[in-house]
Amino acid sequence: MLENWDKVFETNQVIRAEQIKDLLEINDIQAVILNKQTSSFVLGYCEVYVPNEVSEAAKNILKNEEA
Repeated sequence: MLENWDKVFETNQVIRAEQIKDLLEINDIQAVILNKQTSSFVLGYCEVYVPNEVSEAAKNILKNEEA
């Protein structure tokens, strides 16, 4: 499914992944979250993916957001 998508963000907080997804979508970049956490103990990570062709733009947005 994610063969044409690049991971641009990873976190152990679901809410942070949602914030990043929202930020990207506000900037007209489609994003999806892949939640790899276990439901029992909330271990693992949430990953945010974007289509390959916009991954550099997404990374730049995230870099600017951190600054």
